[in-house]
Amino acid sequence: MQGKFITIDGVEGAGKSTQIDFIRGYLADRGIDIVLTREPGGTQIGEKIRELLLNADANMHAETELLLMFAARNEHIHTKILPALAQGKWVLSDRFTDATYAYQGGGRGLDNKRIKQLERWVLQDFTPDMTMLLDVPVEIGMQRIASRAKDRIEQENLDFFQRVRNAYIARSEQHPERIKLIDASQSAKNTSNKIQAILSDL
Repeated sequence: MQGKFITIDGVEGAGKSTQIDFIRGYLADRGIDIVLTREPGGTQIGEKIRELLLNADANMHAETELLLMFAARNEHIHTKILPALAQGKWVLSDRFTDATYAYQGGGRGLDNKRIKQLERWVLQDFTPDMTMLLDVPVEIGMQRIASRAKDRIEQENLDFFQRVRNAYIARSEQHPERIKLIDASQSAKNTSNKIQAILSDL
C-alpha cells in the first residue's frame, strides 16, 4: 500500500518542531510507520546545500537561493521521499515547495512563474497529500525565536516575513483542499488539538 506524504509549513516561530513531534507520536500510536525529514535537507547532499543556504555569514543572489532549493528538493524527492512512500511508509516533511513560493516568491520577490517552471520540472505531478500550514502574526513568531541564534534567512526584517506570511496565506487560498490553514498563535496544545482533528479525517 502506498504511503502518504504530509508537509508542515509556516513562518518562523510558528511552532513547527513542536507539532512535528506531536504528529509523529500521534501516527506512531496508530501503528503508522513514519519517516521524518526536512527541507532544505533530508539527504546527504541536501544537508550540504542547507549549510550553504543558511550560512549566516554568506551573501547569495535570490535566484541562486531558488535554484539551490530546487536542487536539494530534487535529491530529496528521488532518494528519500518516493522510496519511503513506495514502501508504504508515511513521510512528514518540515517544509516543502510551498515554502519556496513563500520565501523566494513572497519574501525575495521572485516571479512565481519562474518558481512554477522549476516546480513542474522537478516535481512533475508529485504533490503532498496534505499540508499543515501553521499561521501566526509575524510579531508573535519573532518574539518566540528572539532568544535563538539566527541563520541567514531568519536574520531578515519584519517586512520580509510579512511578505512570506502573505504568500503562505495566498497559497492556502489557492489550494484549500490540500493546505489546511491552522491558527498557531495560541498554546501548543491548542494547535495540536486542531492538527489531530485534521489527521483523523486523513
